[in-house]
Amino acid sequence: MAEGKNEQTGKLPPQNVEAEQSIIGGLLIDKDAIFKVADIILPSDFYRPEHGIIFDAMVDLFNSGNPIDLVTLSDHLQKKKQLKKIGGATYLTELANSTSSSAYIAKHAKIVAEKSALRRLINAATSIIEEGYDATEDAPSIIDKAESRLFSVIERSTKDKFVPIKDILGESIERINEIHENRGQLRGMPSGFKQLDNLTAGFQKSDLVVLAARPGMGKTALALNIASNIAVKNNIPVGLFSLEMSRDQLVDRLLTLQAGIDSWRLRTGNLQEDDFPRLNYAMGVLSEAPIYIDDSPLLTALDIRTKARRLQAEIGLGMIVVDYLQLMEGRRRGSDENRVQEVSDISRSLKGLARELNIPILAISQLSRAVEARTPKIPQLSDLRESGSIEQDADVVMFIYREDYYEPDTEKKGITQILVRKHRNGPTGDIELYFHPEYSRFGDIEKSV
Repeated sequence: MAEGKNEQTGKLPPQNVEAEQSIIGGLLIDKDAIFKVADIILPSDFYRPEHGIIFDAMVDLFNSGNPIDLVTLSDHLQKKKQLKKIGGATYLTELANSTSSSAYIAKHAKIVAEKSALRRLINAATSIIEEGYDATEDAPSIIDKAESRLFSVIERSTKDKFVPIKDILGESIERINEIHENRGQLRGMPSGFKQLDNLTAGFQKSDLVVLAARPGMGKTALALNIASNIAVKNNIPVGLFSLEMSRDQLVDRLLTLQAGIDSWRLRTGNLQEDDFPRLNYAMGVLSEAPIYIDDSPLLTALDIRTKARRLQAEIGLGMIVVDYLQLMEGRRRGSDENRVQEVSDISRSLKGLARELNIPILAISQLSRAVEARTPKIPQLSDLRESGSIEQDADVVMFIYREDYYEPDTEKKGITQILVRKHRNGPTGDIELYFHPEYSRFGDIEKSV
């Protein structure tokens, strides 16, 4: 509700006083018009302070079940000692008399909301500039604040509203018909593993998929297999956020996966003659794959959101992989905030990002040591480390269990169980894959290499 020129530019901020006056006048002559604008604008969206005060009083009257007219509005403002501040009852009368209809009040409200968004953007940018020059904090902290300011503007401008169910039903019928016509085909993002895809119908848009296991089970390897299958076989862009491994380590794993070369030979340089053609082939395949890697350590949920939004705008993402969730920082780096609450906020943010970008997010998670205390050491949902809200926020929770890790002489040597223990919109169950740790490669049982 601030008025006046911008100190840096000397220009008046974006505003439309006529639209503001039309809204208030329309509300004074049409008692039902409040329903058309209440979810579009707030008192703070008005450029003229007096208009914001008046609209705030109108909302108070509406919320308390009182009618909105010249008499009730003047009385309410008088009781709050604000009537003189807005220009008195005379100004209210002028607004009512100058408005002939409320027919376009929603349109005018959208204009006011748009001008308000532009002013908030200018204010955020001005604050960012001032903090940059002031530099009393370190650069990462200032950048964090800048991103938060900008995203607060974006969030306010992109809130969804109620949609009539008849509109949704039309979209649903089209979606159901499409599924029926393409029955037998995956609805979601293919993992590349037949049994898993049959169980999940692929990873669905807006889903948060959690892949959890104890260290050494092959969490990163399976996530890279899935990312590779999506990007290489289907040419769908995948963003990889690696908080644990460097990009060089990830690329080495992808190369051994694609080439079928022993990872230890690759790391130590003890390559054999026939490894080089396969390595060259793998490099050619991966160079064409739309895989994008960010190995920045200590990322916050806001960092990932910022980078993912940017990548989505540039190339259009099909999926995001985060390795791994517990290595992410809380909202304020270095704060003493309870870690359980931090992880809860992180999982909730990842779920929100999946919905916002309308893509699946595969988040790797550690399990607590409670797994090691039981026999057999099969993971349970209660083992999700540091937060029960991971289970709550996730649409799908998958565990990795390798019997041969704990019992080397087992008959199930090389067989990995994928335990789908939560599936919000479908069945749960267990599937089996072969795992070749020397190649970081998983495969369907019938397609073992």
